[in-house]
Amino acid sequence: MLFQLIARNLAPHKVSLIAIVLLQLLSTLATLYLPTLNADIIDDGVVKGQIDVIMNLGLWMLVITAGQVVCAVAATYLSARLAMGVGRAIRRDLFNKVETFSSQEVGIIGAPSLITRTTNDVQQVQMLTLMSFTMMVMAPIMCIGGIVLAMAQDVPLSGLLLVILPVLIIVIGLIVRVLVPTFRKVQHQLDDINGVLREQITGISVIRAFGRRDYEADRFATANGALTSSQLRAGRLMSLMFPTIFFVVNVTSVGVLWFGGQRIDAGDMQIGALTAFLSYIMQILMSVMMAMFMFMMIPRAAVSAERIMEVLNTEASVVDGPNAVDVTRLDGRLSVTNATFTYPGAQAPVLSGVSFTASPGSTTAIIGSTGSGKSTLVNLIPRLLDATEGGIELGGHNIKDVTLSALRGSIGLVTQNAYLFTGTVASNVRMGNPEATDDQLWQALETAQAADFVRDMPEGLDAPIEQGGSNVSGGQRQRLCIARAIAAAPSVYLFDDSFSALDYATDAKLRAALKPVTREAAVLVVAQRVATIKDADNILVLDEGLLVGQGSHEQLLLSCPTYQEIVNSQLGADEDSGSPTLEPDQADADRAISGKADFGSKGGHS
Repeated sequence: MLFQLIARNLAPHKVSLIAIVLLQLLSTLATLYLPTLNADIIDDGVVKGQIDVIMNLGLWMLVITAGQVVCAVAATYLSARLAMGVGRAIRRDLFNKVETFSSQEVGIIGAPSLITRTTNDVQQVQMLTLMSFTMMVMAPIMCIGGIVLAMAQDVPLSGLLLVILPVLIIVIGLIVRVLVPTFRKVQHQLDDINGVLREQITGISVIRAFGRRDYEADRFATANGALTSSQLRAGRLMSLMFPTIFFVVNVTSVGVLWFGGQRIDAGDMQIGALTAFLSYIMQILMSVMMAMFMFMMIPRAAVSAERIMEVLNTEASVVDGPNAVDVTRLDGRLSVTNATFTYPGAQAPVLSGVSFTASPGSTTAIIGSTGSGKSTLVNLIPRLLDATEGGIELGGHNIKDVTLSALRGSIGLVTQNAYLFTGTVASNVRMGNPEATDDQLWQALETAQAADFVRDMPEGLDAPIEQGGSNVSGGQRQRLCIARAIAAAPSVYLFDDSFSALDYATDAKLRAALKPVTREAAVLVVAQRVATIKDADNILVLDEGLLVGQGSHEQLLLSCPTYQEIVNSQLGADEDSGSPTLEPDQADADRAISGKADFGSKGGHS
């Protein structure tokens, strides 16, 4: 899987790949030829006292050394560029793949793991690619060439290689066999520590508010200790390699000098040949050491490649159908028929058999207890999740028969968790409509009741927004997110509990301002407050994933016990009549606040 991943991303770099191999070949051949020249200088120049031979061969050594350096530098430069290109391509593919995931796939793999795979895992593969072209190409050439040239110097002395190489190979095999599962464990523990740290940074206010710093510190210490333990184990195993190599190198040097000295004394070998032979033995062992270094990296990179390929091979559950139509714009005629959704592996559906219709100019409200499936229902419409049963039509088209870009381009979604991106007010609002002018942005901000606080910022539309909108309040974030949806001028507005951070007065003003803007669009509102949705044209009441009531506020007060309970819990009940009604003070307050500022576009209910 590792080499499949690397090979796939090396394909566009064939010219650079060939150039690197040729340069490494020339550099290694030059390195191998130098000991032979050195032997000739000793035997033919120094021993015989031939100064001209020493000068000529020395000049050749300088020329070959210069060429070797140039080839090595050029090969390293191209290898670095090639490795960076491979890393960039893998990160791009990962990003593009994750962009296609629904919340279902993200939840299965986990956000912390996706971050680790896009950063640390890619880095491991990228580093292996670099080392492969700087060491792995050189090592086999040097090893084979060194063996051939060592035998050319003295065949009997080369028998030492028959003892040295098997010992090194056995040691490498044993260590690598233990390293693979250890590195796999390290990468999973990196996921764990990233998850803990991400959770603690995000929830730091809650941790401090409840005095849980010691508990969270213990959680982090546990994850950190497990990672440290695994890395120490891997480090100890890796640390065995180099002492083993140096031990073998030194023993080999002693053996070569011992037996070589005896052969020289017997007249079977020259001093220059022994010097060259010793150099080739060192080169062979250095090539083995480079190979061992690569073998240390391969197990960890292999684990990282498995994790990367797991993401790349994950099929997104929400994709364009084979015959999806790319329409310019869908109108706001929405029809949901027996919509059911079950999470993979769940024992029961979170949403069962929900049916309703919504038309342009109408407002449909969704209310229910926590966990009743309100947000799930909203997420089915733009296909953030796909219904497991039933169908949804928008503008006369089944939403699975149109492209995702066409579908989502016709929908303006304001999510339950208002999220802003690093940038400016303008860049965040323009996400809904990249071509929007400044005047259009201000109109959207006016409608969303956000213009006043934006004007108070010194930079206005260019006021900076930090990641997640952390430099503005919760209510301001919600209003900017609403402005983002308004700027898109969609056919369907989906407000998923988007008014919860607003006070009653701002809520009422915003609803009044939205009324003319959404006159030609269907509006779906998920809300917790009855006062927010009581004037909607149609109210859906969900309870444990089931649609237990549907109709106007007055109709549901008479026919839906679940809705009556919600109204009673929020607005009180008339004890004398026993029927749920607004308390006089609360009713007067709501009328005074809202006036005609109701979502209902067909006259509303009062």
